[in-house]
Amino acid sequence: MNHLSRRNFLFASTGATAGSMFVPGLAVGAENYQYFSRSGLVTGKPKPLRHRAIPGFLSAEQIAPHHKAHYGGALRGYSAADARVEESVKTGSAIDAGAYGAMLRSRQSKGNSVILHELYFGGLAPVSPDLQGDVRSAIEKRFGSIDKWASDFQASAKGARGWAMLVRHPVNEKLYNVVSDEHAQGLLWMAVPLVVIDVYEHAFYVDYQNRKALYVEKFMDHIDWDEVNTRYRLAS
Repeated sequence: MNHLSRRNFLFASTGATAGSMFVPGLAVGAENYQYFSRSGLVTGKPKPLRHRAIPGFLSAEQIAPHHKAHYGGALRGYSAADARVEESVKTGSAIDAGAYGAMLRSRQSKGNSVILHELYFGGLAPVSPDLQGDVRSAIEKRFGSIDKWASDFQASAKGARGWAMLVRHPVNEKLYNVVSDEHAQGLLWMAVPLVVIDVYEHAFYVDYQNRKALYVEKFMDHIDWDEVNTRYRLAS
């Protein structure tokens, strides 16, 4: 039995999954359940920050409104849309097709935003630990070197209007740098995000104003590679 047919899938809710919120990506199991157990999609409450500030990179004044207004707002929007869809299904009430489609798209977009924000905040570190293990080997195999990957990732992030990600695809097991300019849009179905950077202005404007490139460059020194290795292992 191949590595795909062995899996019962949970979800990979990202802009890299071309618009669908619940798609194959991460295998169901005790470790995955524990990893996602504190997600806002599970608890209905914002996941607490690991770091309220990251000296030399992001201030508390930058992180706090991002976490509360944008991540928290996405969770509230997702919950409201999901409740309306669930009520419509259970009651059988008729909804105008156009309005219903808009509601479904909102649920996808907001739900994806929740997960992307959780992966972004959860993947930051005051100082990046050494890049070791399976992720290092996979990056070197795919991109030729860590430096070549880093250069391409930064170019992707600087060119993106919303998100840039290093993802692993479960079909061919390859790594890709991808961009998403809206939470429900992206490039690859089933892709599992490993490194996630938010490049909307709200993610950096308090600290960097219009210096997006500087924000992207500093981000590279604050990737929690231990967390990335955990994500890689869960996706393998």
